[in-house]
Amino acid sequence: MANQNPGWGKKLWRLTKRVFFWAFFLHILYVLLIWIVNPPITLTQLGSALGGYGMKTESVPYSAISAHAKLAVMASEDQLFPDHNGFDWKSIEKAMAYNKRKPGRVRGASTISQQVAKNVFLWQGRSYLRKGLEVYFTFAIETLYSKRRILALYLNEAEMGKGIFGIEMAAQTYFGKTAATLSRAEAAQIAACLPNPKVYTVKPMSKWVAARYPRIMAQMRNLEGDPDVQNIIQ
Repeated sequence: MANQNPGWGKKLWRLTKRVFFWAFFLHILYVLLIWIVNPPITLTQLGSALGGYGMKTESVPYSAISAHAKLAVMASEDQLFPDHNGFDWKSIEKAMAYNKRKPGRVRGASTISQQVAKNVFLWQGRSYLRKGLEVYFTFAIETLYSKRRILALYLNEAEMGKGIFGIEMAAQTYFGKTAATLSRAEAAQIAACLPNPKVYTVKPMSKWVAARYPRIMAQMRNLEGDPDVQNIIQ
């Protein structure tokens, strides 16, 4: 039987284009908005709340975060942060080689920028779709945002304990003080938990954190003399 409505394909195509156009427009608008303000909530935070871990968070301005905390997370998570364009290709190659040799284990190589892309705009997981979107958003924020803005988002949105998000809430929970007054050792202890904050606890201090935070403090000493690092953390 002949098609009763030969124009349905064109209508569907026009609708699809409109949906994609508005999706693209709205996500660009959101990226630009986050350039100025911190997100009210993220998918990771929502997942924590729905998963029973709770969600405690309090965003603070970049100027209200201790330089020790800024330096500690760079020393812990991404020592090339001032210099790369969002991706540490050598670490990625090493991680891929390791994962190929030992498929039962997974080693990551995410930069702070990649983690911001995941924590702010996406969800947790290791699917190819999420990793592809992570590359896109990493490129977007490295193009549009300053390094200080990226680090500010990381410090305000990263999970730093079960249901604890951001350096301000971590400082209050673990040490009863503000993020602005964190000492060097306290900042290093919080940074030490970041690979797996639900397991590597700060209080009570897990063996991982106890062993790792002195090494982070040593790396902080190595990094702090770099003018590019100083330009970001001040």
